[in-house]
Amino acid sequence: MLFMKKNALIQGTLILTAAGFLSRIIGFFYRIFLSRMFGAEGMGIYELINPVLSLTFALCTSGIQSAVSKYVAAQPENNGTAGRLRYLLAGLTISGTLSMLCALFVYQNADFIAIKLLSESRCAPLLRITALSFFAACIHSCINGYFYGIKKAGLPAFCQLFEQTCRVGSVFLFWSYAQQHQITFSITVAAVGLVIGEFSSMLAAIPITLIHFYKKRKSPVFAVTGIGASIASVSYRSALSQIILFALPLSANRVCLHLLSAAESARIPVSLQKYGYSSSEAISIYGVFTGMAMTCILFPSALTNSVSVLLMPLIAEADAAHNLPAIRRAILKCIQSCLALGFLCLAFFGLTGNFIGSVLFHNELAGQFIRTLSFICPFLYLNTTLFSILNGLGKTGHTFLINMAALILRIAFVWAAIPIFGMKGFFWGILAAQFLTTACCFLTLRRFLYYNG
Repeated sequence: MLFMKKNALIQGTLILTAAGFLSRIIGFFYRIFLSRMFGAEGMGIYELINPVLSLTFALCTSGIQSAVSKYVAAQPENNGTAGRLRYLLAGLTISGTLSMLCALFVYQNADFIAIKLLSESRCAPLLRITALSFFAACIHSCINGYFYGIKKAGLPAFCQLFEQTCRVGSVFLFWSYAQQHQITFSITVAAVGLVIGEFSSMLAAIPITLIHFYKKRKSPVFAVTGIGASIASVSYRSALSQIILFALPLSANRVCLHLLSAAESARIPVSLQKYGYSSSEAISIYGVFTGMAMTCILFPSALTNSVSVLLMPLIAEADAAHNLPAIRRAILKCIQSCLALGFLCLAFFGLTGNFIGSVLFHNELAGQFIRTLSFICPFLYLNTTLFSILNGLGKTGHTFLINMAALILRIAFVWAAIPIFGMKGFFWGILAAQFLTTACCFLTLRRFLYYNG
């Protein structure tokens, strides 16, 4: 059984990693395409809406997806199909309802959010367009959570690639049409592409999921045990309450974190103006940081993200079985692998940052940012998996407090250091926050690290 679980993790990680790298390669060149079409300022405007999207996702589905994954994984192998279906339906009900409410709110209050919260009125039309994607994003995220729970990463990997392909492909088609007919598009076309990508992914995921359950219903195990055996273990109402109870604190934590992150993102251009840049220059620098430099730094995290998604249910199972040696081995393996990846990327980005910035993005400032940010790679990739382990152990409160502390530290640097030192002061804050996060994770996991049983 342990061998099968290890194989499931390895196989799932390979599938998700392959899809993640392909998706990031597409996304990487897509960012280059957008930066050349709309410039650093256009990228900055587009990137300013990301905190709003992340906040909505945190409220509507991130905790629910984790809950679906957790409870689906906990269902028995022999007769748990109906129970798994009920957890999925419960997650879809909650997430779908919340997403429609959030979409209505953002659409109606786009001007207020853009002007008062993001300090950039040009974000309003982008917010209205992207609000249309909330429902689709939440639906296929819950479906992904189900397949993560049964340790089948094929559908989530396909949806990730399909969504990215449709998003980029649609924008490229719009651009080709505009070139032929001499039409000028604004950065809002990227928001339209996002909506198309999310709906394409949802429309692909739903029929595949229906076919999956149809085959399960026809399987010998399901036919013999029948629906009644699984209904006895979990009802739809019970699944709803369990999903809500698990997701509520997790979602509340993530909403708080994304609120702070949104405040940080909105404040960076303001602090840059206090340093001496004009409004246009500040937005451009922010676009270079988020749309160019961080795109490169986060590229290798496709591997660590894949491991993290599939690691949480396995850690949860080992914790439920009180299998401390397995948890300790998983932690040590993650530390070794993530640090090796991190230091390798540190060297790579440190040596090639200027080349990437000047040749690929046609922006020397992007190259400088990439070289400076390379120092966070070992901490950044390691922290992703450490958080997944903590969540699998049920220590969501610890991850929330650690994230809060790190974000507050970063915001302090945004307010105090950027007006004096410019972006250099913010980079110091990012490095300090990542180091603090790693130290706190190690302290929280010390019982498992020092276990000798």
